Amino acid sequence: MSNARYFHIASILPNGNVLVAGGTTDGSSALSSAEVYDPSSGVWTSTGAMGFSRFYHTASKLTNGNVLVALGTTDFSILLSSAEVYDPSSQLWTTTGPMSAVRQYHAQVTLGNGNVLVVGGYGATQLRTAEVYNSSTGFWAITGNMITARQSHTASILTNGNVLVVGGLGSTALDSAEVYNTSTALWTTAGTMSSARQSHTASILTNGNVLVVGGLHNTALSSAEVYDSFTGLWTTAGTMSSARYYHTASILTSGSIVVAAGTTDGSIQLSSAEVYG
Repeated sequence: MSNARYFHIASILPNGNVLVAGGTTDGSSALSSAEVYDPSSGVWTSTGAMGFSRFYHTASKLTNGNVLVALGTTDFSILLSSAEVYDPSSQLWTTTGPMSAVRQYHAQVTLGNGNVLVVGGYGATQLRTAEVYNSSTGFWAITGNMITARQSHTASILTNGNVLVVGGLGSTALDSAEVYNTSTALWTTAGTMSSARQSHTASILTNGNVLVVGGLHNTALSSAEVYDSFTGLWTTAGTMSSARYYHTASILTSGSIVVAAGTTDGSIQLSSAEVYG
């Protein structure tokens, strides 16, 4: 790439190329630059820059193939309430309508109707609020508040189209979960995990259940648990060989989940990977 970066986003475009945008090179100043990777040639190409420099932002692919990037921070002291959309055809970014609140460490997920839910995060404190991006109009609307304010949580689309939010950080790490009903815009509790955790991963299994892995609660966690999307109950799912947080989880074509890298304590980074299923 032309810029070293971390805390960036990466999204697959309709032609199979990969958009990387924003991030930081030094942990303090954000980047506005973006680049596209062509897997057929192995070449990176600079593309249009975002309107705002940002890291700790999120990204969602829209149904028309564009990419929505939202929120984040420019330098930790300035949090953003803006969002913008990348058009891979023109390679240009367009600012959306304004959002209601600044936030980082939030979660973002594309709903079944093509709209995008942004929920929780950190503003001046942890947030309960949520808002929905209308992909047809380009504007945001406030929706129902979560039961519990949280940051560094996960959000997953269930088979019925509702959204499961898990864990995160309030005054301490959280063991709670809740479900957003996309029809009523209301939240209901979704049981309690055996371990509180933040900075974990959540992955949809082939049967529609949700696998939650690792995370942080005072120390890194090696435990995993599964949410049954039909009964609403949690069960433990074994332990990893290495406790980790800030890791990634990817769904393989076989339906198995590969969990990779992360850190054990913020200073020791992991090069290992493990497979579930």
